[in-house]
Amino acid sequence: MSFSGSPETTNQRLLLLHRLPRFKTMFLSKLRTSYRILDPFDESDPSFLHLSSSVRLMLCVGPSPVTSETLNTYPSLECIVGTSAGFDHFDLAECRRRNIRVTTAGDSFSDDAADYAVGLLIDVLRGISAADRFVRAGSWPVIGELSPLGYKVGGKRVGIVGLGSIGTRVSKRLEAFGCSIAYTSRRMKPNVPFPFHSNIHDLATNSDVLILCCALTEETHHIIDKEVLTALGKEGIVINVGRGALVDEKELVEFLKRGEIGGAGLDVYENEPHVPEELFGLDNVVLSPHLAVLTPESMEALEELFTYNLEAFFSNKPLRAQIEYE
Repeated sequence: MSFSGSPETTNQRLLLLHRLPRFKTMFLSKLRTSYRILDPFDESDPSFLHLSSSVRLMLCVGPSPVTSETLNTYPSLECIVGTSAGFDHFDLAECRRRNIRVTTAGDSFSDDAADYAVGLLIDVLRGISAADRFVRAGSWPVIGELSPLGYKVGGKRVGIVGLGSIGTRVSKRLEAFGCSIAYTSRRMKPNVPFPFHSNIHDLATNSDVLILCCALTEETHHIIDKEVLTALGKEGIVINVGRGALVDEKELVEFLKRGEIGGAGLDVYENEPHVPEELFGLDNVVLSPHLAVLTPESMEALEELFTYNLEAFFSNKPLRAQIEYE
């Protein structure tokens, strides 16, 4: 396939790769067989500046921010194919104003994120990671039994924050453990048997565990604050597989240090990859480096989805997992 010629000719298969420097893509070599890739970090490409003004399609790798300044750099952009389940990194108001279509990872990560949320909860309740450290440190023969004992999973009142694709899967998994489920979302879900709470404070008051699965928006920023943590209580547990800024991290750290909540399982943080060091020595806290969605199976599903969307754009076919502007 030849890519020489005017921008109008190459524009048919131009693909802009948008990513932060730390984000790599394992799909790049395969994409090069079908598209003329424009990578701002590829200093060996002398035609980038010439072609970038005419590129119509962007592949956004992970939660790389797409701001109004980004969009100003690419004035011909018509579509952004995302590879992240969230969309808080997109300036959706500006995308809507410019009539730019945006897609996400859809359900590609949902099963794995739900599995991970349940895994974090089991670990926090039963102290599996703490027990592992206890054995590896050689403490078992010296100290004897590890204390305190962990807690049973079954029977816990689990409040799900965001009963979307991931939250629904979490609810099904924890129902099988014998947990009682309640939820809060932007609106009550039809045909859902679980109790709905219109606000997070009421949900926390009636829950032993809060599992955060919702998107990060202006409305959900720091949705878990001092008042909610107080309502959750001294034995309450917070599990976050959504976005770090859903939680007021400073307040959470203080509550955990003072023993005013029971524990936390965190896969995401406010200032990644930096994690509050005060959490490192707490056995009732399980920490994970934003891995909840990452499995070979989810990567395969993601590749299938974004490959379809790239081809659908050039074929004028409907996109999958497209964000519907409100």
